[in-house]
Amino acid sequence: MSTTDRNPLVHGSNLEQKENHRTKYRDTESKKYLQQIRIEYDKWHLANVQLIGPTSRPADNDDEIISKRVELLLTYKDFVDQQHYAEKFDSRSNLHSSVLEEFLYYLFRDLVKDFGKNALIGKSHTFKDIFFVPPKYSEMLKRPYARIEKKDHDFVIGATIEASFEAVAPPEEEENLGEILTVPKEESEDYSKVTIIGNTETHIFDIPVIVIECKTYLDKTMLESSSRSAEELKARNPNSLYIVLMEWIKLTSNVNLRKYKIDQIYVLRQQKNTDREFRYEETYVKNPINPTVTQHLFYKVRKHLTMDWTGGIEYGIQRGWLIEE
Repeated sequence: MSTTDRNPLVHGSNLEQKENHRTKYRDTESKKYLQQIRIEYDKWHLANVQLIGPTSRPADNDDEIISKRVELLLTYKDFVDQQHYAEKFDSRSNLHSSVLEEFLYYLFRDLVKDFGKNALIGKSHTFKDIFFVPPKYSEMLKRPYARIEKKDHDFVIGATIEASFEAVAPPEEEENLGEILTVPKEESEDYSKVTIIGNTETHIFDIPVIVIECKTYLDKTMLESSSRSAEELKARNPNSLYIVLMEWIKLTSNVNLRKYKIDQIYVLRQQKNTDREFRYEETYVKNPINPTVTQHLFYKVRKHLTMDWTGGIEYGIQRGWLIEE
């Protein structure tokens, strides 16, 4: 999300919504738990804000900074993942799942900041597709009636685009420029907002370059869904990267990852998934989040954002192979 007008602190925002909810979480236990989480969250947030880097320019202490951010994440996550909090605020509340999303903002904040204040970073409803729905042919000659479909992503680095559309031929000289189609309320979140002046309609939407989906664990159904999303993204923006990030993995060795369109899959704990109730047994050993995995993620994203995307047939002929590896 743009640093100027959106809140990339999705976990902090989730916590605040629960603290201020008019009907839910008003019982004594919920209030007590939220107060305890708030204290630890503020510590986590402040420590990450005070820690600067890594940036777009490689530095000798990049590994150290990333390791420190992982250490801060692990401390906070071990606290908020305690059984009594997990049972009080279940998966539908998104309290626990939003921690990783906010961690990614801290991890990439200073890198993205180097590209300018208009850079898009954070959770976003991004461009998915465009189609046209004029009510009749005569109206199509006046303006396109474009609708831009959006898709929700956990974490995005990209750009916000403003695009205007109008019919090539000028509209008829009359006050009534055509009936305005309104998007039904239940669909409004799926489409970009549009401003209409005369025969010109202006749309604002986000284009992702990096998409990172955050999951507690990944199974085959989730993998197939993510692969379809990656394919849709790359069809519209071939320069994009689609990454899946999770704590645990729930895939067998029979799954052939090469047939999926995802650029990389990161398993932070380097561990197979175990049902949540078993994670609280005394005998269960939970691997810590490995900073080396996070470092690989950061450097992959930084390389993609700072590299030259220019390519094509002519460049490939000079090399002898056409598709860059």
